[in-house]
Amino acid sequence: MLSIKQWKIADNERGLLFKDKQFQRVLAPGRHRLLDVGNRLSVDVVALGQGEVQHAQLDVLIKLPAFIEHVDVQQMANQQVGLVYCDNRLVRLLEPGERAVFWKQPFTIQVQTHDINDGYRIDDKLLSDVLRQGISLGKKGDRLLMAVVPEQSVGLLYENGRLQQTLSAGRHAFWQLNRQLQVQIYDLRLQNVEISGQEILTKDRVSLRINLNAGFRIADPEVVAKKLKQPDDHVYRRLQLALREAVGTRSLDELLADKNLISRVIAKECTDALAQYGIVLEQVGVKDIILPGEMKDILNQVVQAQKAAEANLIKRREETAATRSLHNTAKMMEGNAVLLRLKELETLEKVSERIGQLNVYGGLDSLMNGLVQIGSK
Repeated sequence: MLSIKQWKIADNERGLLFKDKQFQRVLAPGRHRLLDVGNRLSVDVVALGQGEVQHAQLDVLIKLPAFIEHVDVQQMANQQVGLVYCDNRLVRLLEPGERAVFWKQPFTIQVQTHDINDGYRIDDKLLSDVLRQGISLGKKGDRLLMAVVPEQSVGLLYENGRLQQTLSAGRHAFWQLNRQLQVQIYDLRLQNVEISGQEILTKDRVSLRINLNAGFRIADPEVVAKKLKQPDDHVYRRLQLALREAVGTRSLDELLADKNLISRVIAKECTDALAQYGIVLEQVGVKDIILPGEMKDILNQVVQAQKAAEANLIKRREETAATRSLHNTAKMMEGNAVLLRLKELETLEKVSERIGQLNVYGGLDSLMNGLVQIGSK
């Protein structure tokens, strides 16, 4: 059976001509009229897309000279990653060991290869292009790892569970192909920890409720990461144990006599212990010491009794001093007429302040005798 078949190929398409299911050639855009004897011809029309060839028999086609002259084959090595640019625009990322086939026309295809066996960091410009095109995800998961380290913080980069480097503040990105990457971020600023509502028995079996506050900072992140899983939790537990030790080995009177005793003991015990884990204890202090209700009443009574005794002692001391002063004054005036006269004049001055009018008869002696009589009355 003889027939003429016609195919139309658009500008954004290519035709793959097959005869008896065997590839013959590539049909360019336009109208094609072919003589078909026995219905042996067929054409697969494929879209150009962004230049990459997509066909079910691609593995076979790239081995045929009639097809390979129209395409460019890119095969990545096991330690390479390829960045495909179509007309200077990043459109595709080739993973290690991946193969891609691109039409030579009408696009300008460029492939940049990067060896990620050692240098797997991604610079900011390339990272922006990758994120903009949304090609950070592959068939097997994330192709890259991105981490933002804040100011006053550091990041520790791990490759397959091993520490590789310390990251400073800023944005960092790495190819995660052929490896498992992880970043742990540690805040280097001063951090606070509160230990509240701790019920502790003193040495003399008095129950106290104590609230403790402490400030610490991470000085060596690598040591912290190597020795501690949760730094905050370790600091909390270490301070809690030190607090119980400081209170449980001392009596209530010792603790109340020196309010800073607990803070000093905890600071002395925990500073060196935390330093072994790369942590610096900056400050520690007791916020509150809360006594039980009955113990608080007893202490209030003791304080009141002590203050009453002190007040009584002061009163007796002042009375003794006043009596002694009067005795000394009397001894000085004894046998001293001038001093006695001055004392009389002083008394006259005090009495005259309360008298509105005073008539004097018989001179000063009569006046003094009269004032004495008035004073006695």
